[in-house]
Amino acid sequence: MADWKKAGKKLLFPPVWLIVIVAVISAAALAVVFMEGLDTSPIVWVSGLVYAVYVLAFYSLTVICAACALVFPGCYRKIKQMIYHTKFGNKYMTDAAYRTHFSLCVSLGINLLYVAANLFSGIWYRSVWSMTLAAYYIILAVMRFLLLRFANKIGIGNDRVQELRRSKLCGIILMTVNFVLSGVVVLVIVQNKGFEYSGIVLYVMAMYTFYVTVNSTLNIFKYRRYNSPVMSTAKTISLAAALVSMLSLTTAMLSQFGAENKTPHFNQIMVGATGAGVCVIVVTMSVYTIARTNKELKKLRVTNSQT
Repeated sequence: MADWKKAGKKLLFPPVWLIVIVAVISAAALAVVFMEGLDTSPIVWVSGLVYAVYVLAFYSLTVICAACALVFPGCYRKIKQMIYHTKFGNKYMTDAAYRTHFSLCVSLGINLLYVAANLFSGIWYRSVWSMTLAAYYIILAVMRFLLLRFANKIGIGNDRVQELRRSKLCGIILMTVNFVLSGVVVLVIVQNKGFEYSGIVLYVMAMYTFYVTVNSTLNIFKYRRYNSPVMSTAKTISLAAALVSMLSLTTAMLSQFGAENKTPHFNQIMVGATGAGVCVIVVTMSVYTIARTNKELKKLRVTNSQT
């Protein structure tokens, strides 16, 4: 039994040099498989080699994750301490309002890049799909700009009434996102196409999409404790952006693997179901934002009239 444990430990935690070699070989082999289209080859021995590459890649990923699980916690604590000892890092880690302001600046910049890229693609390729996505990102950029302008002029937490009004305005604008999302879903269903990522790019985009979706969802609940309408609205906008990334990933996955399914209209049904779910979530978030701000504004008006 002890020998089995020792062998398993050596297999799961090999020397660093062996991890590097296995990772490089598996990454190169995967690149060849996807670039040459060997994953769809009808030749038996080629298919066997492809499955062997998959097994090697899975093993390399497993040992890398195991090594990271041992090393990452200690490195994370050291890096965190280093960040805390810098002026900017300490303010970013300890001041939620400053962190929200900084993230709004970054997300607005990225948002504008998405707008430019989709507008260029829509005009150059005459793509209605890209133009619709550009309209969606323009609406998100407008909301982020309004929140950032409020944070610059008034500051988060300095004027509760104005903060609630700005949050309500963004909630109303968020309702319009649903119309654009519906247009995106209808386009995908009618044209039966969407995003297409080749090879390993698809898996990278999948990891990124799941990360931003999970992170945005957690931030919705995490920032509720600050009781700041602007902070909560900023995180709601981030979740709305992540949900469209999830919808785009769905279309890309179906483009890559959906052709193997023989069910009639399978791709359209899946996109329709995912799109409907995303639209329902966005509408729910916008209605909740408007209702919550209206309720608190009414309470503040009653309190002010009594005093």
